[in-house]
Amino acid sequence: MSCGCKTSGDSAHSCGPKKTANGCENVNTCGNSYKLSVFDWLSNINNPASNRCDLVEVRFKNDRKSFYKNVNNIPLHIGSVVTVESSPGHDVGVVSLTGELVKIQMKKKKVSEESALKIYRQANQKDLEVWQEARKKEDGVKLEARKIAHRIGLEMKVTDVEYQGDSSKITFYYTADNRVDFRQLIKEYAGAFRTKIDMKQIGFRQEAAKVGGIGSCGRELCCSTWLTDFRSVNTNVARYQQLSINPQKLAGQCGKLKCCLNYELDSYLDALSNFPSSSTTLDTEKGRAFCIKIDVFKKKMWFAYVDSSMAWYDFDIDLVKKLISKNKRGEKILPLEDLKQPDIPSQSIDLIQENNVDRFEKKNRGNNRNRNQNQNRPNNNGQGQQGQGQGPRKNRPERTERTERPERSENPNANSGNQPRQQQKQQPKPQQPKAQTEKADASANPEKKQQNPNKKNFKKKFPPKKDNNA
Repeated sequence: MSCGCKTSGDSAHSCGPKKTANGCENVNTCGNSYKLSVFDWLSNINNPASNRCDLVEVRFKNDRKSFYKNVNNIPLHIGSVVTVESSPGHDVGVVSLTGELVKIQMKKKKVSEESALKIYRQANQKDLEVWQEARKKEDGVKLEARKIAHRIGLEMKVTDVEYQGDSSKITFYYTADNRVDFRQLIKEYAGAFRTKIDMKQIGFRQEAAKVGGIGSCGRELCCSTWLTDFRSVNTNVARYQQLSINPQKLAGQCGKLKCCLNYELDSYLDALSNFPSSSTTLDTEKGRAFCIKIDVFKKKMWFAYVDSSMAWYDFDIDLVKKLISKNKRGEKILPLEDLKQPDIPSQSIDLIQENNVDRFEKKNRGNNRNRNQNQNRPNNNGQGQQGQGQGPRKNRPERTERTERPERSENPNANSGNQPRQQQKQQPKPQQPKAQTEKADASANPEKKQQNPNKKNFKKKFPPKKDNNA
């Protein structure tokens, strides 16, 4: 039996090695990839106090955690499957944290120790079998619940279903834009499933966390991997970061603004604290100018005239502060084009060379050719580059020198009388049919066939037919 990571409702996260109902063999690393699991930093530290903390944190399906009291002093650790008190009946969960860290978690979530329920026992084999059978029914119950809600005509969506450990209660998690009347729906559910019904509404971010998916960044959604608390995100966050208010780009898969907009908000607010107000105006000799753009990273502000807003002029925030102080003293500043300093182009070094088109080409290809040609050239001593430390080359068979042929004159008929007969015989003759040439050679050299006695004579199976008209 596994420790519960796989059977606790999320089949994508499992512990791996064999576990028992008593818990994981490795108590500190059970399900570290699962967002409901907690790493116990105090597991290797002995408690100096004599009394041991009897509070335990237990996790269930659908991001649900609760705190319980170990009144019977059962030896528990992370990954132990326990049977806990519930109303009605009992429930089955997995221990996610023990020790002194549980008190810190309860203080963080503002849970009192008096409201903690009891842990009955470690889950036995019967409890585990009932628990697993209830988990297998959840997908079918969810589809049937959606059909019933659609037949009644309710504008809601059943996102997930959770059975209690003893199958005495079903909790339906749903999302809806408006208020839903459940009186008829609960009657239909109770008659179809024959058990106690509990309806719980969740937000669209919680729904995306249960469904999961891939975000626009290419990674798995934060809400389905590690994010547990969902903070509100408004459009002012996008304005602080100088982003265009485009709902298609700023919205996540839940249809709301992305949670990651809050991650860098504090850094932007710290940087903007040194900037003048975006509603700053400058009185110049040419007219009034207003701020049209801000660059947080370059620490610059763009200004344009009220009359002609097509031309923009960028200034550092230090210079803008000096210009504002002059306006406060009642002085008008120079025109913006006179204050604008020429930009000095900075030479950037591309270490990765991503912008070079020829980064995949071999730059030393021409040098390699010259080097190979130099290696093949013989030295004065008649040897290659072996004497210069280039290493011995492979022994190649020397080419036999061809017999020199007599040079042909441009006009063969000019000195035909002076040429010897041998050269006249070497002149090209008109081509004859192949069969006639072979017969002529055989008649001229009858001993030619006897030169290669080992050569086999292959007879044609189907000799060509003679054409008398040829």
